[in-house]
Amino acid sequence: MNVDTQTYLVVLNDEEQYSIWWADRALPAGWHREGFSGSKEECLARIGEVWTDMRPLSLRLRMAEAAAGTAAGTVAAGAVATETVAG
Repeated sequence: MNVDTQTYLVVLNDEEQYSIWWADRALPAGWHREGFSGSKEECLARIGEVWTDMRPLSLRLRMAEAAAGTAAGTVAAGAVATETVAG
């Protein structure tokens, strides 16, 4: 049986997407260390703990902006309706 004794790193990119990488190799462009290292199983478990939202960061930000815009539009519409009734 082939036992994997390699040490791995938990890495992530600017979109906050996680992966594992061999500890003895240079990181690929666009990826940086998350701070955890260990066996493949330990690194995958770490990723399972910290990567709870699989959406890329850019998508999460766009969705938050859209939700904030919708909330602002609802408040503005309510203000117009109040003025119309009061006027």
